[in-house]
Amino acid sequence: MANKLELTWYGKDEPISVEPRLLIENAALSNCANDPDTENMLIHGDNLLALKALASKYAGQVKCIYIDPPYNTGSAFEHYDDNLEHSQWLDLMRPRLEILRALMSKDGSIWISIDDDEGHYLKVLCDEIFGRNNFIATVIWQKKHTRANDAKWFSDNHDFILVYAKQKEIWHPNLLPRTDSSEKGYSNPDDDPRGPWQSLPLQARSGTDPNFSHVFSNGVVWTPPAGRFTAFSHESLVQMERDNRIWFGKDGKNVPRYKKFLSEVKGGLVPTTLWFREEVGDNQEAKTEAKQLNSEDVFSTPKPERLIDRVLLLATSDNDLVLDSFLGSGTTAAVAHKMGRRYIGIEMGDHAFTHCKVRLDKVIAGEDEGGITKSANWQGGGGYRFYELAPTLINEDPFGEAVINPDYDADMLAAAVALHEGFSYNPNGSLFWKQSVGNENSFLLVTTRHLNSPYLDSIKDTMEENEYLIIACRSFDAGLDKAYKNIAIKKIPQMLLDRCEFGKADYNLNIVHPPVYEEEECDE
Repeated sequence: MANKLELTWYGKDEPISVEPRLLIENAALSNCANDPDTENMLIHGDNLLALKALASKYAGQVKCIYIDPPYNTGSAFEHYDDNLEHSQWLDLMRPRLEILRALMSKDGSIWISIDDDEGHYLKVLCDEIFGRNNFIATVIWQKKHTRANDAKWFSDNHDFILVYAKQKEIWHPNLLPRTDSSEKGYSNPDDDPRGPWQSLPLQARSGTDPNFSHVFSNGVVWTPPAGRFTAFSHESLVQMERDNRIWFGKDGKNVPRYKKFLSEVKGGLVPTTLWFREEVGDNQEAKTEAKQLNSEDVFSTPKPERLIDRVLLLATSDNDLVLDSFLGSGTTAAVAHKMGRRYIGIEMGDHAFTHCKVRLDKVIAGEDEGGITKSANWQGGGGYRFYELAPTLINEDPFGEAVINPDYDADMLAAAVALHEGFSYNPNGSLFWKQSVGNENSFLLVTTRHLNSPYLDSIKDTMEENEYLIIACRSFDAGLDKAYKNIAIKKIPQMLLDRCEFGKADYNLNIVHPPVYEEEECDE
C-alpha cells in the first residue's frame, strides 16, 4: 500500500506544546441581561491558546466551523521570505486545525476561506488532518465583479472555501430554499390534478440494451437517440403511461417525455460549488456593511453576511453550535446570532472590543439594520458572555526557578491544574477532596498546604475501595507518596513543567494583517 501523502515544511517536526489556559469571564463586557442563560461566547486572546482552553469542554460538540485565516500574500508577515513564509503560515495553521478537528461533532463540518496563494498547500494539509476521504468540495466565491485591467496576469475575482466533514459518510448539507427561478420550468398545460410539472427525456447516458425500442398505446414508437440508452424498462413505461406521466406534446405528436411534478421534487435545492455575488454578496457589499457598523474604523477584510448565512444554512440547524476562531469584525457571530445558532467567536486583536463586541451589542439591541437582518426577520434579543484568557500558570522567579503565578488564587489554581490533568473542576459540597472529577471513581485535589500523614489518613478514611485520588500540593512528608496505592501525590509546579510551554502570550507569528481589499473600480 502506498504511503499517505503528507506535506512537509521547515519546522513541521517541532510541534508546539500549548499551555491549557482558563477562560475568565469579564462580566463588565458581557451582554446577557436579556439572556442570563446564554451559552454564546466572545473570547479575546490568541486563538491557539483559546482553542486549547476550549478543547476539553467542547470536544465533539461544534456542528460548524467557519474560519477566514490570514491569507499569505507577502503582506501578512513583517519579514517576507517566500520559503520561510510558507513554513510559517503552515506552522500557524496546523495546530489550530488539529484542535478544530477535535472540536467538531461527528456530523460536523469545517469551512475555510482562502485564496490562490496558500489554497493548494492548505488542501494537502487539510487532507492530512481531516482525511482526504472527508473532503466535500471546493466552493468558488465570486468576491468581485469588476475587471482589474492593471493586473499583470489575471484579474483576481474569486476566493475558495474548502469544505471538510468530520465523517463524510454521515454528513449531508441542508438544501437551499427553492427560488422563483428554480420553479419557472414547471407548468400545467394539461390541467393535471397533481399540479405543475416539467417534461424530461426518457433516455440516459448509460445502459445495457443498445437496441431498446418501445411502442406506446397510441402507436408512437420510441427509441433512444444514438449513443444513449433508455432510463426506464418496458414495464415502467407502460405503468407511467397508464398513470398519465408520459407527455407527447399538446398535439400528441412530439417525442415522448415523462412528467416530473413539482410536488415530488426535493423541498429545496442541492448547493452548487459556484457561489455568485448576486446570491451571497461580494467584497463591496461586505465593506458597505462594515461602514454601516463603524464608519470611523472600517474593518479591512470583512466577509458579507449573506456569504456566512449560506454556510450556516447548509451546515447547521437551529441552536447548533458554530465556531469562528479568526472572528475579525464579528460577521460569523453576528449572523449566527440572527439565525438562532449558538456560537463561540475568538479574536486576538483589539477588534474584539472595537468591532466584535460593538457589532454584537447592536445586534442584541436590534440596532443593526444591515446584512441579513431583514431576511432573517431579526428584531433583537439574546446575549453573549465576554471572556479573557487567564495569565500563564507558571512564571520564573528572579533565580530562574519555576513558581506558581501569584495572580492565581486557590480556586483558579485548582481549576487550572484540573485542566492540565484532564479533570473537570467541580467541588463536592460534602467531601472536600472530591474537588475535580475525572470519571465516576477518579478525583483530583489541589492544595497549597504541606501534606502530612494525619491529613492524608483523614482523607483515606472517607474513600471507597474503588476510588482513586490524585493530590497536587506544594510539598509533602518524605515517603508519603507511597503510603496508599489508590492515592497519588505530585508536587506543583514540577508536575506540569514538561507538559507545555509556559509564559507565551501569543502564537500569531508576527502576522500584521490579511490582504486589504481595494475599492473596486469598474474597468471592463
